[in-house]
Amino acid sequence: MTAGAFPTAGARPTVIPIVALDVPDRAGAEAIVERLGESCAFYKVGLELFAAEGPTIVAWLRGQGKQVFVDLKLHDIPNTVRGAARSVARHGASLLTIHASGGAEMIAAAVAGALEGAPDGGCGILGVTVLTSTDGHGLAAAWGRSGPLDVQQEVLRLAGDVAEQGGAGIVCSGHEAAVVRAAHGERLGLLIPGIRLPGGDAHDQRRVMTPAAAADAGARWLILGRAVTGAADPVAAMGAVYADLEARAV
Repeated sequence: MTAGAFPTAGARPTVIPIVALDVPDRAGAEAIVERLGESCAFYKVGLELFAAEGPTIVAWLRGQGKQVFVDLKLHDIPNTVRGAARSVARHGASLLTIHASGGAEMIAAAVAGALEGAPDGGCGILGVTVLTSTDGHGLAAAWGRSGPLDVQQEVLRLAGDVAEQGGAGIVCSGHEAAVVRAAHGERLGLLIPGIRLPGGDAHDQRRVMTPAAAADAGARWLILGRAVTGAADPVAAMGAVYADLEARAV
């Protein structure tokens, strides 16, 4: 596949690229979606955009025929998280994040709320494990532990909690994906952020990976931010993502 090409809906790879709409308002989101056109079918709405536009941005994306990942990283008392998950699911989101460190009861509440909002199971709950901007030293400092923590072990521990409570998957670095896949198989879908094209800038991410490498490690979804939206030609950048994924199968 050439760098400017992208597959048709029927030929899309099993690994699903999601483009992050990390913009402050709907106008910025519309500009990205319009420019990418048919090259992207799945978008991430994060805290900044959701805080600015609310559920209407999810409705607009759904009206454009796109799937939506709402990345709010919820972390609150179980009843509050349940209600928030119910509302997000009701608005048509396909994926919603919570912090897995919120504990088993909170994870279970999020799963229950999503099912109440989308009884067909159309909104999966993903547990965020360790942010890709954090390393073992930063994690130890944040959690009040001595010495650097073993990020892989912490990811595995949190993944186990998500699996036990019925979550659809987890968010983790591509560097932890293989061990999570080995432990849980297809039970947990893996969403991998910090994706960069070969030779691309890592920006503010510490643990990054190419699309093909993340797919080989077991990713189901890939989050693409500035590697696509900051490119001179975003459609060509999406084509390069699909080409990288396709090359691994050759």
